Amino acid sequence: MEIRSESVGLRSEKLGGSSPVIPRKRLQVWFIRVCSSILVWTCLVQLVAVGELWHPRFITNLTTRFSQIAGPLHVQVAVQPPPPLPPPRNYTSNGFLKVSCNGGLNQMRSAICDMVAVARLLNLTLVVPELDKTSFWADPSDFEDIFDVRHFIDSLRDEVRIVRRLPKRISKKYRHGVLEMPPVSWSNENYYLQQILPLFNKSKVLHFNRTDARLANNMIPLELQKLRCRVNFQALKFTPQIESLGHKLVHILHQRGPFMALHLRYEMDMLAFSGCTHGCTQEEAKELKRLRYAYPWWREKEINSVERRSQGLCPLTPEEAALVLQALGVDKQTQIYVAAGEIYGSERRLAALRAAFPRIVRKETLLDPLELQQFQNHSSQMAALDFMVSVASNTFVPTYDGNMAKVVEGHRRYLGFKKTILLDRRKLVELLNLHQNGTLPWNEFTVAVREAHEKRMGQPIRRRVIPDKPKEEDYFYSNPQECLCEANNCDDLLGTGNSYSSSVP
Repeated sequence: MEIRSESVGLRSEKLGGSSPVIPRKRLQVWFIRVCSSILVWTCLVQLVAVGELWHPRFITNLTTRFSQIAGPLHVQVAVQPPPPLPPPRNYTSNGFLKVSCNGGLNQMRSAICDMVAVARLLNLTLVVPELDKTSFWADPSDFEDIFDVRHFIDSLRDEVRIVRRLPKRISKKYRHGVLEMPPVSWSNENYYLQQILPLFNKSKVLHFNRTDARLANNMIPLELQKLRCRVNFQALKFTPQIESLGHKLVHILHQRGPFMALHLRYEMDMLAFSGCTHGCTQEEAKELKRLRYAYPWWREKEINSVERRSQGLCPLTPEEAALVLQALGVDKQTQIYVAAGEIYGSERRLAALRAAFPRIVRKETLLDPLELQQFQNHSSQMAALDFMVSVASNTFVPTYDGNMAKVVEGHRRYLGFKKTILLDRRKLVELLNLHQNGTLPWNEFTVAVREAHEKRMGQPIRRRVIPDKPKEEDYFYSNPQECLCEANNCDDLLGTGNSYSSSVP
């Protein structure tokens, strides 16, 4: 108001002609006041914008008080402030660790957790892992296409230093190549301290070109076991695009009622490399064998399918899965989400399962094709969607204990021991054969199936340890017992026994 009145006064002077020359002093005062007002308003707007990102409560109070004087200021809070970052761990790095993960999404996920633990143990700087692009799935995705790389780096800064790529000076120094090797499988801390750490005295960069199962399940320091869990359950977040679509899938399913996630691992790659052809035609069996021979890195070529199935080493067929779910008492109207890629034999092999459970759904039937278009030809990104749905399901049933089944099982234990039916395939094959040849009637088959799985529902239990046979013992990521209770002694939760007995090797 003051500025306006003065400007009106100035105009009167000019019109009246009483003072044809405007005093310089009054003009300077007018100019300073205008500039000051503009500066104050500019600062206030900038303060509000910055404050909305970092201190919305402070700005809300400030704008509330200001509105009492100058009227309401309409500022909408779009996002919550990010949680404070942990302080970075201060240590002298012994060198840089590069890793190239191999396998599918969940095998690589476990490997990333292991490599973070190794980098922490050896005081190394970890380079963001490279993902497998040369396996059967030929997924071109990089780490940042699947995982939130910024969150990964920031959330672990109090444990290990992680960089997106080697610094230029290091890359230039080692432009002719770095020391490359696969670490020994199922190794403990002594191997890494005594065999790997001394290598950094010769070279400041080491490249692990294979990372599957390179850290032991057991006899690892508690703090490293807990770090493996922290990476798995907290640091490895999917990208916002994957998270958003995964949450949408879960929301759609929950709106329709409780649902079961069936990890039906009856896919071409699994059947080809496991040699399991039960239920396939002769032509299909030949096709699977040709595929197995086409991949030189797959060492086992001649496989007896009948023998493997009898040992419980084959995934259940869709027809077998239907019978087992019926025997377990799953209601016909249960909503079942099939968490899998393309089923070998397509709809023909799903007919029996659909007849038994009409409410079979998949991500392709729940989402618009345009929503999935960005994930096409990216098997790991598609698997990430199935992973999210499987973790969130009311019941999870894997038909094969592969990497996804194991990692999802561990997540569900971590989230409160959510119901996970762990099928005893060796026992089931025996019962299925007896039932299908007419020896075991349906009612007896049902009783036998239920008795075999009473203690295989994802209850708290100790991880089975088999010294010198790590492949046969329970996988750390399927039952990370060190992370499932606060106290060092978990006997009250897990019991004093070792593990459930299983006929599956």
